[in-house]
Amino acid sequence: MDLAELTTLRLGGPARAVIEATTEDHLIDAVRVADEAGDPVLLVAGGSNLVVADEGVPGTVVRVLTRGISVDSDACSGATVTVAAGEPWDDVVARAVAEGWTGVEALSGIPGSTGATPIQNVGAYGQEVSQTIASVRAYDRYDRRVRTFHSIDCGFGYRHSRFKAEPQRFVVLSVAFQLPLGDLSAPIAYAELARTLGVEVGERAPITDVRDAVLALRRGKGMVLDDADHDTWSAGSFFTNPLLTPDMASALPPDAPRFEQPDGTVKTSAAWLIDHAGFGRGYGTTGRVTVSTKHALALTNRGDATTSELLTLAREIRDGVRTAYGITLVNEPVLVGCEL
Repeated sequence: MDLAELTTLRLGGPARAVIEATTEDHLIDAVRVADEAGDPVLLVAGGSNLVVADEGVPGTVVRVLTRGISVDSDACSGATVTVAAGEPWDDVVARAVAEGWTGVEALSGIPGSTGATPIQNVGAYGQEVSQTIASVRAYDRYDRRVRTFHSIDCGFGYRHSRFKAEPQRFVVLSVAFQLPLGDLSAPIAYAELARTLGVEVGERAPITDVRDAVLALRRGKGMVLDDADHDTWSAGSFFTNPLLTPDMASALPPDAPRFEQPDGTVKTSAAWLIDHAGFGRGYGTTGRVTVSTKHALALTNRGDATTSELLTLAREIRDGVRTAYGITLVNEPVLVGCEL
């Protein structure tokens, strides 16, 4: 099987062996047996955050297909929702909105699995999963045991966690979320979403309206999967938004976005940097791989592309932004068997 069949970029060469793990025990056993044999392991669930080399992977691909959602809810503490790692993330958000569990509605439309969300500390439109994660259960491949990490122990940061810091160590098994009950969203923290909803930043809105607005915004940017739309044949945002020192931020052009962070750094927009460095929507040198026609932050497979072509475009953009602004963009997707 080619990994192209398992990734949203639809890129990637063959896997030597593929194991479909539909239960937690099967998932742990598959990884443990491979580890004991010294066989490299690639975990794949939704495949939305992977860039796999054209040569494929030498070891075993373990597909995380576990399912299950359990709920413990009361009016005082809200809903504790424990989700198996293989559950599609947007299905979880859709159920949360339908049930009146608040705090993840702005994370609608994000592809991939629930187990991947704490690894990247997935976030969008002013929300991050770290704001609602209570704990993460994971198999520790080094200690060969199952461990539970409370939120404070997960090392969450911007698109970061302890699980990302040690990518070969942990296999996420399930994620527990603590979600307040109600019909209104968490305070809207993102200006574009607030404008779309007709509210001020910091105000709340009906959670159903927030989900609908986020889905519409994401579709307009090619960020909701659609087989017929090549702008969605991507890994989502290819680069993270840079975190700069105040001096670096002050050196940017006056109209560059700046968002002061609690730790004293200043976040700017990777999409703005890419666009203003000359790599606007639709940019591409081959025609088979281009910047999305809807959003400058996504690199897309227009059909019959290769990973090599994608990386060539990514390097051109990275180097062009560095030349223009002195900022080196960092890839957000995980690169497997290749490098930028």
